[in-house]
Amino acid sequence: MKKWLAIGFLALSLSGCGYNAIQQKDEAVKASWSEVINQYKRRADLVPNLVQTVKGFASQEERVLTEVTNARSRVGQINVNADDEASLKQFQQAQGELGSALSRLLVVTENYPELKSNQNFRDLQAQLEGTENRVTVARGRYIQQVQDYNTYIRSFPQVITAKIFGYKTKPNFTVDNEAQISNAPAVDFGNAPQQQPAPQPGT
Repeated sequence: MKKWLAIGFLALSLSGCGYNAIQQKDEAVKASWSEVINQYKRRADLVPNLVQTVKGFASQEERVLTEVTNARSRVGQINVNADDEASLKQFQQAQGELGSALSRLLVVTENYPELKSNQNFRDLQAQLEGTENRVTVARGRYIQQVQDYNTYIRSFPQVITAKIFGYKTKPNFTVDNEAQISNAPAVDFGNAPQQQPAPQPGT
């Protein structure tokens, strides 16, 4: 009986100090990270078909095609550890380089009407655009989960529990351009404001 009472007391103590909540938040971070990796892999898987399709219509754009291929290769060579700040930064840099290379590739394709009208290319472009949106969403959720976890384990009394069991704050994605995202974008629907007619003499 004393044994079970001691176990019950220990369980209540750990729960009161946030141990269970730390486990839940840690698992939420891991799940969010898995989704980030999943979406980045989806993007990388689209690259070979996209490169081959563009090459069929614009083989002279060798430099841009090579840049995309090399950027994808560098992404595939990184074994990222999301709990290590240096590893996460390297991963983010490589993914950013691939994203930039893909953007340059799509700009080049504007010069080839036959390529733009090709159904296979249009399908790949649509898939890429959809994947980029999913990457943004997955990254945003991961950032929120890490912030929630870090805030929780740094608060009292959870900070004591975290130190006892070796839980540390996790590194997070950095903002590529903090100044740019801190300003709300200007929205212009192309409708110029209507001017009030000037008053007529004598009215």
